[in-house]
Amino acid sequence: MTAYRRLDVTEVGDVTVVRFRDRKIVEDLNIQQLGQELFQLVELDNCRRLLLNFSSVEFLSSAALGKLITLDKKMKAHGGTFKLSNIRPEIYEVFAITKLNRLFDIKDDEADALAAF
Repeated sequence: MTAYRRLDVTEVGDVTVVRFRDRKIVEDLNIQQLGQELFQLVELDNCRRLLLNFSSVEFLSSAALGKLITLDKKMKAHGGTFKLSNIRPEIYEVFAITKLNRLFDIKDDEADALAAF
């Protein structure tokens, strides 16, 4: 697998687990890089089962949410699925307000998310 600047990527069985290196995902340049790295997992590395673990993320901008929506479209186009886990309550609130909690499969923790694949 490729080396990533914004992501820590590991494999758990047939699931690719992604942890974010940035605590605050707010700066445009960082979000662009993050998006490119996530899309690369799908388009170049052919990941079909992806788990995004948000345990280290304290703040997420709306632009970052846009990258997640694009990732969802790319995953579906490639026949894959992804789940989100370990989202802090204050960040989950943003998902709920924007109704993205209905679009994304969000689990409380990584173990629940892995079991749901």
